[in-house]
Amino acid sequence: MNDTSLLLVGSFILINAAAFVLMLLDKGRSRREGAERISEGMLFFLAAAFGSLGVYAGMFTFHHKTRKWYFIIGIPLLMAQNLAFLYLAFILLSGRL
Repeated sequence: MNDTSLLLVGSFILINAAAFVLMLLDKGRSRREGAERISEGMLFFLAAAFGSLGVYAGMFTFHHKTRKWYFIIGIPLLMAQNLAFLYLAFILLSGRL
């Protein structure tokens, strides 16, 4: 694995960890009256920016946003997009394409 691949994998892990923690924070804030919440748009942005696995894991670990149809359908679609991009990036980096 070359340096670029390691950077790509490291970034992917970091973004997903941040997305997972933000789901935890938003779940905690949802229980408090008047607390400032993390917008659904921000959560979708993180998912689109390669944090979809973290958002999806956070949804089911913390039982957060699991009743919203657009999260149930949208986040798995973004996971497919994220994984397809990573697969293509690894193929391009390895020189097989």
